[in-house]
Amino acid sequence: MAKPDVIRDIVRNRKARHHYLILDTFEAGIALQGSEVKSLRMGNANLQEAHVAVRADGAWLHGCHIAHYAEANQFNHNPTRVRRLLLHRHELSKLRKSTSQKGTTIVPLRIYMKGSWVKVEIALAKGKKLHDKRHTLKAKQSKRDMGRSR
Repeated sequence: MAKPDVIRDIVRNRKARHHYLILDTFEAGIALQGSEVKSLRMGNANLQEAHVAVRADGAWLHGCHIAHYAEANQFNHNPTRVRRLLLHRHELSKLRKSTSQKGTTIVPLRIYMKGSWVKVEIALAKGKKLHDKRHTLKAKQSKRDMGRSR
């Protein structure tokens, strides 16, 4: 019997669910260099300014900062380089078609280890307006208050 893959979160983009309405999520592999994987295993990553661009040659992760790995010395990577996302062709076509509509974008939600593989959870998202954000916060607060009153 096969051993189930252990999933361990490396970094989450917690603000993404506040700023965007998540329409659909995808799991993508990510093309990394060796020093990037070692740095990710230590948890040195930041997704705050990251976004995904879909071009003719595939999907690319922009703005993800993976810190230098101290032991790599001269063989270290560029911390903010553009990284290729590994998706199936039908997923790429769905993302390409959806982002051609006005107001939709692709944001990374988290980077995690699935077994020994590094994966990225990306989401097709639509930006929230200010009143939507307020409504979400109000609903969250009322749910918290009801939980306290029990």
